[in-house]
Amino acid sequence: MVVTMTFKSSLFIGLAFGALCFSSFEAQAIETKARTAILMDYTTGQYLYTKDHKRMVPPASMSKLMTIYMIFDKLKDGSLSLEDTFTVSENAWRKGGAASGGSTMFLKIGQKVRVEDLIKGILIQSGNDACIVAAENIAGSEEDFAQQMNVKAHQMGLHNSSFANSTGLPDPDQKMSMEDLALLAKAIIHDFPEFYHIFSEKYFTYNGIKQGNRNPLLYSMPNADGMKTGHTEEAGFSLTATAKRGDRRLIEVMGGMKSNKERSEEAEKLMTWGFREFDNFKILNQNQVITEVPVWFGTDKTVAVEVDEDVVRTIARNKVFDTKMTAVYSSPVKAPIKKGDKLGVVRVEIPDFDAFEVPLLAVKDVPELGFFGRLKEKVKYILFGAD
Repeated sequence: MVVTMTFKSSLFIGLAFGALCFSSFEAQAIETKARTAILMDYTTGQYLYTKDHKRMVPPASMSKLMTIYMIFDKLKDGSLSLEDTFTVSENAWRKGGAASGGSTMFLKIGQKVRVEDLIKGILIQSGNDACIVAAENIAGSEEDFAQQMNVKAHQMGLHNSSFANSTGLPDPDQKMSMEDLALLAKAIIHDFPEFYHIFSEKYFTYNGIKQGNRNPLLYSMPNADGMKTGHTEEAGFSLTATAKRGDRRLIEVMGGMKSNKERSEEAEKLMTWGFREFDNFKILNQNQVITEVPVWFGTDKTVAVEVDEDVVRTIARNKVFDTKMTAVYSSPVKAPIKKGDKLGVVRVEIPDFDAFEVPLLAVKDVPELGFFGRLKEKVKYILFGAD
């Protein structure tokens, strides 16, 4: 027999007794002028807002995030150091220098540049020349580096991304989705925390030329701390950005806006909305006993079941009490039972999100009764039925 039991998290009970009036307002749907967008909670990975987020579009300089991931990965595995120097080729100077008309670090032909400076040139100055120098020195050519980017992206699960260069300069094969950019941003923060502070630096001076970080949120939102802007005629104005309030971080990616002003306003509006309307709640605690499951032919009549992990989810503040949790399990379960055996699930239903299940595990061993014990239980069942 399958048993279902609906219950409330102790968190919700505590909130109710604490008289927190989450139901006093209703989260409003939000619209954005961006053509494509996504807002994601870093901790839970939940998408709070999406707009055509899987469509592959020209990412412009936001694709430099993949270039920087490749560099950080080399630093982490020890095959590259911040003090290593790369030589500026004529190709890098021509394609990415001042004469090209794009963003540049103003590097000079034959100049030897420290990797640390190239990183800042990419992230703060958005230097196309810095990207090409890094690509050529790491892979031999920018084309080979782009192929390595494609391989790495596939390994990371970024299946709506395609790279033809290291810069994001227009190319029909250079495309990414807003979803992939959000996942890439999350990976950078998670995999390389020791380098993440560079994203928040507002200025960098190289070859005597001081340039400012193009991320507008660094200047308008006190809690913003990265990531990367982008702009081409086809892509419009775009932005991958992150901000952190307390222990909570949001990642947003927006593309296809009409101006720098619109990009700044839309990015701040969406980010502010995400922090205001949602929060993260621990709805289940590690080792929290959910119920007692009846046992058949066991040395114990019941066995407690628990969840073996903290379960944190992002929930709209005004819908936190609408979250429904149901324990589903077979009853009785036949002994022997081993500690950690999966005996059921908790089905969690959060408004506006897909339902999911968390395993219910036995908290201890329950050995099987011996022959005479089992015989006694069978006779008892025949005479009196189930308890």
